[in-house]
Amino acid sequence: MSVRLLAVLPFLGILVGVVFVNRVQPLVLGMPLVLAWIVAWIVLSAVVMGIIYACDPINRQADPAETRS
Repeated sequence: MSVRLLAVLPFLGILVGVVFVNRVQPLVLGMPLVLAWIVAWIVLSAVVMGIIYACDPINRQADPAETRS
């Protein structure tokens, strides 16, 4: 299974997950639950993309321009 499939998680979390947490109460850090859910998934999206970047074998190869100096 490819690590790039992790990119589906933010999509599902933001678009599909909102349907299940579409409530005003309870408040999370002063925000309605649905807003807190969206903010959390935006942060988690950056984490997931960082994991994908770190695990991608293309990014592990040295850049030829850096090795010439």
